[in-house]
Amino acid sequence: MSGTPAELLKVTVGPFVFVARFEIEKAPETCRIFKSFLPFRNQTIHSRWSGEAVWVPLGDFAFGAGFENHTSHPSRGDILLYPGGFSETELLFAYGSSHFASKMGVLAGNHFLTVVEGREHLEPMGRMVLWQGAQDIAFEPLSA
Repeated sequence: MSGTPAELLKVTVGPFVFVARFEIEKAPETCRIFKSFLPFRNQTIHSRWSGEAVWVPLGDFAFGAGFENHTSHPSRGDILLYPGGFSETELLFAYGSSHFASKMGVLAGNHFLTVVEGREHLEPMGRMVLWQGAQDIAFEPLSA
């Protein structure tokens, strides 16, 4: 595991546990604001347009960060925050091949977390959400 405890986060999706590293140097504002919401709990569902990814729809929630370190092509294990605009605010968690999009077209989200532990559980997690439906998701300090 690389990173100090302040740079790491426990991410739980259903029975699967991951450790993710904040991308503090690349997305400092997104990381700072997201940390202020910890612990963050919601539900995740399978993405409709983005390929092998699950997402957390957040509606018209005003997150407060602009675009930084944004991408439409997240890598396996990347977690993005789309701060809203053309589509609703959302989190996207790529577990495989993904191209971030919505019914409005291609989106770019802030890559602010990268899974550094538990990567072997990414595909089983994604398949579980696809075939079993919505799952609880939690983002918590690593010490929790």
